[in-house]
Amino acid sequence: MIHAEGVAEVTDTTFDAEVLGADIPVLVEFTADWCGPCRQLAPVLGAIAKEEAGRVKVVQIDVDHNPGITSRYAVLSMPTLMVFQGGEPVRSMVGARPKRRLLQELEDVLPAAAPRTTAPQAARQPMAARP
Repeated sequence: MIHAEGVAEVTDTTFDAEVLGADIPVLVEFTADWCGPCRQLAPVLGAIAKEEAGRVKVVQIDVDHNPGITSRYAVLSMPTLMVFQGGEPVRSMVGARPKRRLLQELEDVLPAAAPRTTAPQAARQPMAARP
């Protein structure tokens, strides 16, 4: 299997616990060694797994070694990306895509990111409010 850095592998045996039982959305890539577009997608998935940790869990499943899950979700093309939320598939996409496009396609199924603060609280007060 083409392994994406920072992306866990699931199997027919571990899929239900790791994916359906997760408390955050899970992006599953159905992949295979012979899949050229899967190779292109590997660094994209690795980057998303790192950058969006806490918002989405990213995993891969090898279709050749895990026919049960592949058949359960009627996956016929590689790579197929499926998003699971609350134990149910909520989005399915086929084919490799750039990171920006994939993040746009996932935006409505991912929880909102925590707001980032860039300056200390005192620095954001209006001048008149400062002592």
